[in-house]
Amino acid sequence: MNKREGRSFKNSERWKRKFEEERELYREIQEAADDILQSANFNSTKSHIQHGNMTVNDHCIRVAKYSLALSKKFRIPCSRRELIRGALLHDYFLYDWHDPDMISPHKLHGFYHPGKALKNASAEYDLTPREKEIIKKHMWPLTVVPPTCREAWIVTTADKWCSLMETVGVHKGHGKILEKVKYLRLEESEQ
Repeated sequence: MNKREGRSFKNSERWKRKFEEERELYREIQEAADDILQSANFNSTKSHIQHGNMTVNDHCIRVAKYSLALSKKFRIPCSRRELIRGALLHDYFLYDWHDPDMISPHKLHGFYHPGKALKNASAEYDLTPREKEIIKKHMWPLTVVPPTCREAWIVTTADKWCSLMETVGVHKGHGKILEKVKYLRLEESEQ
C-alpha cells in the first residue's frame, strides 16, 4: 500500500467513525425527544430562519448534538435526557424573527425570545425544572441571571458556538430557500 492509498484509507475510516458518531447522537436525541421531533409546532420551525440560512429546526437539533458532544468530550455528568429536550426547545418561539412585524417588532428578539420559548414549550410539554432553566437562561449574559445547572451551561455554550458558526457561514443550512424553489417549480408545472 502506497502513501496515497494509506491516507485515503485513514480518511475513509475517519469519515466512517464520524458518521457513526453522528448517527448515534441522533439516535439518542430521538429516544429522548421523539414527541418533540414529531410535533407539528416543532416541525413548523423548518420554515423559520435562525442565522444565515439555517432554520430554527436545524439549529435546535444541531445545538442538541453539540450539547451531547460537549458533555461527553469534557465528561460532564448531567441528565442527558433533560439536556436534549432543553436544547431542542431552547428556541421554541415559533416565529421568524427576521420577518418585519409592525405590531410586535422583533428588534429585541435576543432579550425576550427565551421567555416566549419557555411559555410555548410549557404550554405543550411537561417540563422539568432543569428543562425550564435551559430554555429560560440559554441567552446568558443577555438574560442577566446566569444558568444554575450544568445542563443549562452546556446548552448555552453549544448555542453560542452553533450561532457563531451559522452566522459566519461555516455551518450552512438550506433554509426557506428550498421551500421557495419547490413552490415556484410547483407553480410552473401547474401552468
